[in-house]
Amino acid sequence: MSKTDLRVNTVEWNTINWRKIQKTVYKMQKRIYRAYISGDVRKGRRLQKTLINSYYNRLLSVRKVTQDNQGKKTAGVDQVKSLTPKQRLELAKNLKLGDKSQPIRRVWIPKPGKDEKRPLGIPVMRDRAVQAVTKAALEPEWEAKFEGNSFGFRPGRSAHDAIEAIFNQIRFKSKFVLDADISKCFDQINHQRLLAKINTFPKIRKQIRAWLKADICDWFKHERTPNHKGTPQGGVISPLLSNIALHGMENRIKQVKGASLIRYADDFVIFHENLDVLKQCQKIICEWLAQFDLELKPSKTRIVHTFNKLDDNQPGFDFLGFNIRQYKVGKYQSGKNTKGELLGFKTIIKPSKESVKRHYQKLSETVKRLNAAPQSKLIKELNPIIRGWCNYFKSVCSKEIFSELYRLTHIRIRRWADRRHPNKNKYWVTKKYWTTIGNDNWVFGCKYQDNTFELIKHSKIAIARHTKVKGEFSPYDGNTMYWAKRMKKHPELKDSIAKMLHKQDGKCNWCKLPFQEGDVLEDDHITARKAGGNNSLKNRQLLHKHCHDEKTRDDLKAIKAYKQEKEWQLLTKWFDNQKWEWVDDIPTLITGHGTHKEPEKRGAQ
Repeated sequence: MSKTDLRVNTVEWNTINWRKIQKTVYKMQKRIYRAYISGDVRKGRRLQKTLINSYYNRLLSVRKVTQDNQGKKTAGVDQVKSLTPKQRLELAKNLKLGDKSQPIRRVWIPKPGKDEKRPLGIPVMRDRAVQAVTKAALEPEWEAKFEGNSFGFRPGRSAHDAIEAIFNQIRFKSKFVLDADISKCFDQINHQRLLAKINTFPKIRKQIRAWLKADICDWFKHERTPNHKGTPQGGVISPLLSNIALHGMENRIKQVKGASLIRYADDFVIFHENLDVLKQCQKIICEWLAQFDLELKPSKTRIVHTFNKLDDNQPGFDFLGFNIRQYKVGKYQSGKNTKGELLGFKTIIKPSKESVKRHYQKLSETVKRLNAAPQSKLIKELNPIIRGWCNYFKSVCSKEIFSELYRLTHIRIRRWADRRHPNKNKYWVTKKYWTTIGNDNWVFGCKYQDNTFELIKHSKIAIARHTKVKGEFSPYDGNTMYWAKRMKKHPELKDSIAKMLHKQDGKCNWCKLPFQEGDVLEDDHITARKAGGNNSLKNRQLLHKHCHDEKTRDDLKAIKAYKQEKEWQLLTKWFDNQKWEWVDDIPTLITGHGTHKEPEKRGAQ
């Protein structure tokens, strides 16, 4: 892993062999994971130090924070939000851990569906890169230690896995549920207890302490305040640190017979058949959290029953935007236990009323904001909102809700269309904005600049069940085929993306490396549309975000050559359609205004 392997002084950033680098770093992470799984701490520490000092790891970390991350253009206190390839190489070359950190920029962002705001801490670009280097070494260690029912901010796990784990807990037996939330979890964690729990070697410990103690700068108030507690949200390593702080909750609850805990970041639920035992579990959790100066949020903590309702106004409970509830049904619809006996109820998971309300409100506000915009602009704005929301909820019983949302959306768009043409009748407005595709006569779509725009319908999104991750599997366990194939069944993937993953066997068509959880997938046209390609699946492929950047440079050359060829074809066609005569042994163009000599016409005899 010597820096001389890449000859940094003689090669460009874009010509680096990223395939070789990524495979080498992943191989080292896999060895760290296996060392801690087998209990060989000394070997794990040695491998972590090697990875911290690895030039390959630094290159990958710089690429991640400057190219791959969605927030790559968000500036810290140094106001740097983009780097040239030369600057990226220079940053990777000089990147190293220390015991200092620059201040964090404080930004307040609104919470979804609420008037409250949450603080976001944005480190400078250099600190982000160092955090990515450190996370690459620490994450495999803690993936070997984390509990099986911890799903938030971990590679290879998602909110859908947490929902499936809840379903498996209550599918055969109704239980009491403690639905709890930790108050200001990221902002209240005790630094000393967290550093003691990480228990790593001094080089990493000093650097993590510097990040935790970094001053906070409020961008608008121009204030700089010291930070004595918490892990500011917005850093690359902050989610990992919060997971480390909350590690151990599940094992503590398992000591109570019959109790189980499922956690997603700072939201968790505890199940037990007995109400008194569940109240005892609540006290245990409060005592456990107190060691990190954390406490439960009273407004978001309540005890309910999955079947026998304790609160008639709020049956069941909401978790991660889903409503989990058991309904009383007859013998023909009742679920059965493992012995084949009727349960008398059915467990159904749906989108929560609050999630549905927020989604429709967002659609309505978007339509209202674009009252004067063209139809193509409206469709382009609405499609990502509809697709993203439906993909998140399509793994549960959402068909009826999808149909109702489509009905409401259609009514809202109909009002948008009628408002634009108050002097036209309904039939004329329908013909202008709605078209027929196949057997569907109510497709809200249009054509604009040779592109066809069609509004996605909620009711057309197919329900696809999500398969929960197996046990304590991790992307670092070396089971590459499992994780590559698992991506094809992910509920947040579009159907076209799933088909391309199946076609490519879970690998990037450019670097031929398997896609991993957390990678940004780019939908690319094999032959660019401006170079004569079409939009069919045969002409599309999935690439990493950085691989897509490399291919785009080749596409620009192909587009330029294609345009030149088209221009020459048009010119040749124009010449072939003209009338020519020979005058004084020179080919002459005969026009309505006389003769014009063209001695340089190609092909002149």
